[in-house]
Amino acid sequence: MFILVDLHRSTISKILESKVLEPEVSVIIPTYNRLDFLKEAVKSVQEQSYLNFELIVVDDGSTDGTSEFLKNATVKSIIQENRGVSAARNAGIRVAKGEYITFLDSDDSWQKDKLQRQVEFMETYPVAMVCYTDEIWIRKGVRVNPKKKHGKHSGWIFDKCLPLCIVSPSSVFMKKEFFEETGLFDESLPACEDYDLWLRASLQFEFHFIPEKLIVKRGGHPGQLSANWGLDVYRVQALQKLLTNPKLTVKLRKQVVAQILEKCRILEQGFRKRGKDVEADNYRNLLVTT
Repeated sequence: MFILVDLHRSTISKILESKVLEPEVSVIIPTYNRLDFLKEAVKSVQEQSYLNFELIVVDDGSTDGTSEFLKNATVKSIIQENRGVSAARNAGIRVAKGEYITFLDSDDSWQKDKLQRQVEFMETYPVAMVCYTDEIWIRKGVRVNPKKKHGKHSGWIFDKCLPLCIVSPSSVFMKKEFFEETGLFDESLPACEDYDLWLRASLQFEFHFIPEKLIVKRGGHPGQLSANWGLDVYRVQALQKLLTNPKLTVKLRKQVVAQILEKCRILEQGFRKRGKDVEADNYRNLLVTT
């Protein structure tokens, strides 16, 4: 008995120090038919140096054996009919017990100190509502460098978020009340739901960037929505919705309109090139009426 306690003294000490009556952090992994990736994602959470968290995996109707894996895994799981990533994340948020909430896409993974660094940051800067980290990018098994347009920023980053999504869901870490102010992910958007949420949130909060590569993002594999052409369709939807936001100043409204026009031009050209004249005409009309 004494040998066993001695061998695990460091682990026990960490648990006692973190006062684990309730988890301080809720980690939410939404997943759909990514069993092999999911196993690695779960492992990267379970191997975190920070211990006071709960892990919630939301299986969005997978048919690849994910539900069987979750039955034998030491995680909290939610299994639902396929409703999309927004609905999966929202389901996790609704049952989360932590003071903080963070996400991990099931095809990404974390470095072992990811949670520790973000908890430390939020405790050091208690007025902060949300922080996010830098990333390692892997495309088809090869490490690549992000382009300049993917650069990260701290502070009031609304204008930086307009062209494209610069905040990865796998890197973001926020207080639970973040969602009381911004609302949840928009379940009507099959993609770019994170773009939509970060725009809404960056009208209300400063985003604090931790310049450490604490997550690994994987791309170039089948089923990755962000690899599809035409995602500006959903960005335009998000921007149009944003025009009704009462927190939008006159200056920011002009920036939103400019982005809508730019994205409509791109979509019109893209649909026309692909022989989809009806869709192209729709975005041509938006150019005229916006």
